[in-house]
Amino acid sequence: MSKRNYLVGIDVGTAEVRVGLGEPRPDGTVNIIGLGLSPSDGVRKGVIVDLDKTVDAIATAVDEAERMAGLKIDSAYVGLKGLNIELISNRGVVAVSGEDREIREEDIDRVMQAARVVALTMDREIVDIIPREFIVDGFDGIRDPLGMLGVRLEVDALVVTSLITSLHNLLRCVNKAGINIRGLILQALANAEISLSPDEKDLGVFLVDIGAGTTEISLFQHGKLQKMAVIPLGGDHITTDLAAGLRINYFKAEELKREHGSANLTYTEGEPKIEIKTVGSNELRLVSERELTGFIEPRVQEILQITRGEMIKLGWPYLPPAGVVLRGGVSTMKGIVEVARQHFESNQVRLANFDVVGVQNPIYSTVIGLLYYAQHNQPRMFTAERGKSAKRKGSGFWQRLKDWMTDIID
Repeated sequence: MSKRNYLVGIDVGTAEVRVGLGEPRPDGTVNIIGLGLSPSDGVRKGVIVDLDKTVDAIATAVDEAERMAGLKIDSAYVGLKGLNIELISNRGVVAVSGEDREIREEDIDRVMQAARVVALTMDREIVDIIPREFIVDGFDGIRDPLGMLGVRLEVDALVVTSLITSLHNLLRCVNKAGINIRGLILQALANAEISLSPDEKDLGVFLVDIGAGTTEISLFQHGKLQKMAVIPLGGDHITTDLAAGLRINYFKAEELKREHGSANLTYTEGEPKIEIKTVGSNELRLVSERELTGFIEPRVQEILQITRGEMIKLGWPYLPPAGVVLRGGVSTMKGIVEVARQHFESNQVRLANFDVVGVQNPIYSTVIGLLYYAQHNQPRMFTAERGKSAKRKGSGFWQRLKDWMTDIID
């Protein structure tokens, strides 16, 4: 298989870095042929705090995916997420240039460029322009104006911006891991690609992604992303509460949360039969699922309560017709749908389905979403840092010294 015939996605998450490699099929699906996973110790709340650790995690996950697929990865689509993302609604207007008034690719490019004209603070940068609808001579609701006749072309678009520091730290880490960036894809769009049905996106739905460090709330309506909010709470906070409450180390608390965690006391057993060893003691003691849930449930309720508040701020005191779809690691907890229905005051709450041939673990859902979004939408090539060829980073002191000297020379 030639290099141009496969897609690669990289999801740099708070808990883990995930890499997916797949071959596009004519029917619109993607044949997954390689997956990679590595713990992400250099990321906190979706923000890179340690460059070296993040580079190592990306390189490790890429190597694993390469070994599985038997291919060399040189470029990838990278997921964009976190508290530093901001969406700005804007419009662009141009006159159709052709004498025959047929709308061509260059007219669409010009109107998209016109939508980029927004006032930004010095610390922000435009990452992408997402068209929500086109308007031709006053007629709105047009999704693709190519080939239509008109005099005036407008676009209603979302301008995706990011803090320059966090964005370029991400780009730098991916480049230092030996990967050229083929494009940046907003994580909310990637998640929606495999989590929401077209009908849900048309009617109106909130996609709530409860990750390790943050929770993303994305509103889709009329088939497009409309608004988004991010709160700095996620699964890591549940783990921290569990570790402090039971006086155990963080990694053991994470294990207990994944294996025995529940968001609702109704789904737990009261019999103590889970062995734990508290910090500073060699003695084992038994705890019950009900005791674990006593620490987990309040934090889950807090996350959902703040999420509901953000939905109201986005202009939805009541849920949209298609309700809420939950995804992310925390959404796999027993009883979370029932708790969410109480907080959202609606029965229109469901878990995101993950049904991709060849992939059983939903932990890869975001990176698979990147591949499907790239396959269906063909996002534009990201041009930042273009001209710098990425070289695969090695490990060890001498390699890092060499990389540092190379950066100084460049």
